[in-house]
This record gives sequence, C-alpha cells and structure tokens, in this order.
Amino acid sequence: MPRGGAIRRRQLELDYRFGSTVVAKFINQIMLSGRKETARAAVYEAMAEAAQTLGTEPLLVLTQAMTNVTPQLEVRSRRVGGATYQVPTQVRTERAQALAIRWIVNASRSKKGSPFEKRLAQELISAYNNEGAAVKKKEEIHRIADANRAFAHFRW
Repeated sequence: MPRGGAIRRRQLELDYRFGSTVVAKFINQIMLSGRKETARAAVYEAMAEAAQTLGTEPLLVLTQAMTNVTPQLEVRSRRVGGATYQVPTQVRTERAQALAIRWIVNASRSKKGSPFEKRLAQELISAYNNEGAAVKKKEEIHRIADANRAFAHFRW
C-alpha cells in the first residue's frame, strides 16, 4: 500500500446518452490523443448500426456483447521454487469488464478496409452472436486456464 494510504478510485462520469458507466468506459478505451467527442461519435454510431442490424436496443447490444466476451478465468504467473507456473485464477469483476472492453476494441482496430465505426459495429454484432475475434480470445484464455488446472493449488 502506498505511503499516503489506499488509492481512491475516481468516480467515472456517466455517458450522457445512455447514462451508463460501461458506455463511458468503452468511449474512454476507444479515445486516442484526448479526442473524446470523436470516440463518442464512433461508439454511438457503431452501437446504433449494430442495434439496427440486430433489431434490438443499442445498450442491449453492447451489454450482451460484453457478457459474451467477459472472461471468468485467467492464468497468472506464479513463481514457486525456481519454476514459474501458469496458475488459473478467477477474474475480478472490474478486471473482467476492462478485459472485455479492451478485447472488443482491439479486435475492431485490427481489422482493416472500412471505417472504424463499421468495424466496431461488426465486432459488436459478432460478440452479440457469440462469435468473432474477441469471443475467440476469451475462449483461448479459458482453454489455457483449463489446461493449467493442475497448478490451481498454487493459488495465493
């Protein structure tokens, strides 16, 4: 713990269109070089496009996509007597949400050939339908955790 005591977590301001902290975190993750309005416009457009394609509400699309991408387990390196083990651990709720957002954004950034809003909308639709690069990343992490289940007793 730092000398000044525990670090206080700052309260994130709610997104003004949906009143949601998840959307606000999503916008902050997409933002580059402090260009928040650009990021906000991109997120809103992508959510609207995905919702129109799926025929549901924009916020529902995002929350369902996030739920499908959120990991339950991950592996953490643990050093025990000269050997390093990949120990599977439960993911804290905040970290799981942050990972889901990051994976969706990175998956849509890695695609090329169309505007970012379209790529983000496609990734949201894919995640909503439980497919796509972000869901594949989650399944890969779960597979690694499952493969290293033998080292679960090293959990700290």
